[in-house]
Amino acid sequence: MAFSNLFNYKYLDKHHLNGFEKYKYSSIDTNPIGIYLMHPFWNKLVEYFPRWLAPNLITFVGFLFTVLSFVLLSIFDYNYYASSLTHPDYPPLPKWIFTLVGIYIFLAYTLDGIDGKQARRTGTAGPVGELFDHGLDSWTAMFVPALLYSIFGRSDFSVSPLRMYLICWNVFIAFYASHWEKYNTGVLYLPWSYDLSMIGTTIVFLFTGVYGFEFWKVYLYGEVTLGILLELTFYVSSFVSNLPVVIYNVYHSYQTGTGKNRPLLEALRPLFPLFSFIVLSFYWVKTSPNDVMTLDPRAVFISTGTIFSNICCRLIVAQMSNTRCDAFNWLLVAQGVTIVLSSFFVDMPVAELCLLYLFGLVAVLAHVHYGACVVRQMCKHFKIKVFKIKSK
Repeated sequence: MAFSNLFNYKYLDKHHLNGFEKYKYSSIDTNPIGIYLMHPFWNKLVEYFPRWLAPNLITFVGFLFTVLSFVLLSIFDYNYYASSLTHPDYPPLPKWIFTLVGIYIFLAYTLDGIDGKQARRTGTAGPVGELFDHGLDSWTAMFVPALLYSIFGRSDFSVSPLRMYLICWNVFIAFYASHWEKYNTGVLYLPWSYDLSMIGTTIVFLFTGVYGFEFWKVYLYGEVTLGILLELTFYVSSFVSNLPVVIYNVYHSYQTGTGKNRPLLEALRPLFPLFSFIVLSFYWVKTSPNDVMTLDPRAVFISTGTIFSNICCRLIVAQMSNTRCDAFNWLLVAQGVTIVLSSFFVDMPVAELCLLYLFGLVAVLAHVHYGACVVRQMCKHFKIKVFKIKSK
């Protein structure tokens, strides 16, 4: 009973719940890969799923495949040196691990594409399922680039941990921009980059499982390697194909009056916590007295990705319930305190790492608590079970 009460905190007020009651899903998908390849495949595959299987359970299992991939690579290659030719002290990963991760990523991608179809097939589509799906997707935004880093490794033919951190932030901003767009337009324009990244990640891992990580250790032209090409691909997909479209769609909604038509500061309000988080995050990794980014990039990725997911989930709640988005996230206070304390640990790498681990643990526990409480509160309001289809 005490454990159950721990997740009964009411993060949502009556305005949120009333907004969710009026919510209707609206999205536009123009990606030819999704339209002509993946959706027909998912439509056929979902027919083999039993009708008693809850869509949210499909969503959660798909997310667990991504987490399992991250855990597997963390066990065998925690420091990202296994695929580095300049660090022979770290044994290379067996090829079967890359193959297994490739299969897991494809399963995660497939289940993420099927859950909505199962919901409509069973007549259980609703705001709980969409929030659950997109909330977990916001956390997945950290795992996918962190997984790819294990293929290329640190140093030779690859990028530094700091540049990998920039790639992660590139993915975060692209994901957040799509939901900020919906916050102002009322329509989720599904970005092409998602399908391309998931299919591309699957292919890269399966290819590495056959030919080994050494296949990617080549120069394409001059000093340009495949790792650098992948880095450029992430930036092009976001800052060339995604963000301009987002900005245009928001602008067009104001011009035509088809969006929410919020005042400028209200329209920009969701960007305040994200911008504050960006400033704090890069200030820490650039001024860290012991260079935590080099000491443990994986821990930095986890803590950053978790707080990003929490900020993004609060935006998703606001845009789905048509309420005012939070302009600040209290986890940024915890991050600020951590940064201040770390400044006292000059030439004390172990102490600063312990502080990083504590900060990451706080972030994960707080985010899990927020997600569990919000889902429980919504399920209670709509009188449904999150992982079970209610008998009619």
